[in-house]
Amino acid sequence: EEPRSEEAPGEAGEAELPTSVPYAGMRRSIGDNMLASLQTTAQLTAFAEVDVSEMVGFLDLVREEYKKDESVRVSYNDIIILAVSRALKRHPIMSSILVGDEILMYDSVNMGIAVALTDGLIVPVLKDADKKGLLQIAREARDLAARAREGKLTVDDVTGGTFTISNTGMLDVDSFTPILRPPETGILGVGRVKRKPAEYKGEIALRHLMTISLTYDHRVVDGVPAHEFLQTVGRYLQHPTLIMT
Repeated sequence: EEPRSEEAPGEAGEAELPTSVPYAGMRRSIGDNMLASLQTTAQLTAFAEVDVSEMVGFLDLVREEYKKDESVRVSYNDIIILAVSRALKRHPIMSSILVGDEILMYDSVNMGIAVALTDGLIVPVLKDADKKGLLQIAREARDLAARAREGKLTVDDVTGGTFTISNTGMLDVDSFTPILRPPETGILGVGRVKRKPAEYKGEIALRHLMTISLTYDHRVVDGVPAHEFLQTVGRYLQHPTLIMT
């Protein structure tokens, strides 16, 4: 009797069929919007590594000050929202939208905050972020994120943005290239805070570093003013006391 080879379950030579997931609903909407963004805007991304050791110390100080107040829960992202909001006031072209033949610049900063959901991504908008302090930003941003995950956002909560922040630091991502949300001119990508050797006061020391990336619409703003904005954001994160100036 000839030996018989063992075969995997199923018919011999038959490939396993893949699992089919409908490309529809929120997934289709996100895909269509991202593709349209890349096809209709002139996107360019700049990266900057920032020493955020002072920001880390500042967050520790805030948490220690309000440790007995359960209503106060401040994160790195809240400080970044505050810093970017203030930087946009110094560089208003970055808080603009392109509509037809007009570039519209706003007096107020309406900050889009990307929130990951189980089946996609949504960007609620923190209105008048430039007029709010750190604790108010922390409370409102946390409320928006909670209502986003519960599916309780209103149309007003997700419209009217003038700039967006996408933070993937909690996923241990160092840096990435964010995609614009037209008609906005800019979006800031935020990587993780990582402790590693760096030059500090002429010596090598362990410092907290973070990479930020700015994607902007080159039709609206040129490289120099866009990079100057990124530089201002970096200085604010490096020296949080400058935010108050």
